[in-house]
Amino acid sequence: MSKQDGSTRLVTAAPTDDVSATILHVDMDAFFASVELLDRPDLVGRPVIVGHDSDRSVVTAATYEARRFGVNSAMPMSVARRRCPQAVIVEPHFEKYTEQSRRVMAVFEEFTPRVERLGIDEAFLDVAGALRLSGTPYRIGHAIRAAVLGATGLRCSVGAASTKFVAKLASSRAKPDGLLVVPAADTIAFLHPQPVSALWGVGARTAEVLERRGIRTIGDLARTPESALRPAIGQAGATRLLALAWGRDPREVEARAPEKSIGNESTFGTDLLTRDDVARELLRLSGKVAARMRAASVQARTIALKIRFADFTTITRSRTLSEPTDVARRLYRESLELFDALREPGQRIRLVGVRGENLVPSSASDALWDDDEPWRDTETTVDAVTARFGSGALRPASLVRSTPAPEHAPHARQDGQ
Repeated sequence: MSKQDGSTRLVTAAPTDDVSATILHVDMDAFFASVELLDRPDLVGRPVIVGHDSDRSVVTAATYEARRFGVNSAMPMSVARRRCPQAVIVEPHFEKYTEQSRRVMAVFEEFTPRVERLGIDEAFLDVAGALRLSGTPYRIGHAIRAAVLGATGLRCSVGAASTKFVAKLASSRAKPDGLLVVPAADTIAFLHPQPVSALWGVGARTAEVLERRGIRTIGDLARTPESALRPAIGQAGATRLLALAWGRDPREVEARAPEKSIGNESTFGTDLLTRDDVARELLRLSGKVAARMRAASVQARTIALKIRFADFTTITRSRTLSEPTDVARRLYRESLELFDALREPGQRIRLVGVRGENLVPSSASDALWDDDEPWRDTETTVDAVTARFGSGALRPASLVRSTPAPEHAPHARQDGQ
C-alpha cells in the first residue's frame, strides 16, 4: 500500500484558540491529477493515473484511489498498470498546472505577503502578522482551504506549527483535504511517535542504518546520545537530526523577490578542450536552469552564455527568442549555437554558464503554437522523478559519460535579489 494514500490521515477536528502555530505549510492534494479531473468529472472517485500511455513512460501523478493500489509518482508505467489494471490513464497538460498554480499562489498572498514557494503546488506561509485581522492559525488555515477551493475547484491540505519542519510534516499527515494544527506545546508529543523516516534528510538508506541500531521512531532518535549517532550518520547529520527530533528548527519563511534571471555555471579544475565536452556541460546546465524556471513558474525571453577561457578572459553572449521558454532543449540549442559562433579551435575553457534572462510568468506566453511542448512534457515528467528520487535519477544519455570534474561544486546565480 502507498504511504501517500491518506491511510494515516490525522486532522484537527475542532477549532482551537492556539496562536503559536503561525507557520503554515499548504500542499495541494494530488495536484496534477486533481487538475485533470476538473475537465473529467466523470472520473472523480476512480483510480486515475496521469502520464503518457506507454510502458517506457513514468507516472506523473495519481489520484488517491490509485495510490491505494500502490501507484506512486515516478513509478514506471508498466509497474503502475500491473498494480492497478483498472486505472484510467490520462495524458498530462502542464500548461494547465502552471495556470492553476498561479491562481493558488495568488490566494496565499491574499492572506499574507510572507509566502515561500516550494514548487508548483506547495508553499510555506508565515501568518503571524495576520492573526489580528484573520484570527487563529486554525481559522486562517480553514479560510485558505476554502478560498483555494473557490478559486480553482481544487483541494489542499494545511499543516500549522511553530516551525517549518513540523508544519510540513503536519500537512502530510492531514492529507487529503485536511487541516492539522500542532501547537508549540504539543510539538514533542506529535513528533516522537512518527517514524524516523519522517525526519527531513532521512532517506531510505539512512533510515535503514538507524533502524539497524534499533532507532525506529523520532522519539528513539531523540533519546539516543549524539556520540552514539555520530559513527552512523556523521557529526553534521547527528547534530541536525537531533535538533529536528526535539522540534528545533530556526529557519524562517523566506518571501523571495521575483527573480530577474536564473542561471547556473561551473568552474573546472581541468580545462575543457573539445566542443563535445562543452556541449555536454551546456546540456547539463540547461537542464538545471530550466527546472528552476519551471519551479518558479517563469520563462526566459533571453538566453545568455558565459565562457571563461584558461587565461581568465570572460565572454558573454545572449540571444532574445521570438517566444519565451522554460525548456532545457531550447536553452541548450540556443546556448550551443552561441558557443559555436565564438569558439576557435584549440581554446581551453575554464568556466561555462547558462542563464535565462528577461523572465516572464509562464502564463504570459500567447503563442498559438508551442514548438517546445513535446520536450516540456518530457522534462516536467523528469521534474516529478527528481522531486521523488533526487537529482540524477533520470538524465540524458549523453550525460552518462562524465565531463571533467568541477573545481568546486557548481554554483547557482540568482540575480535581482
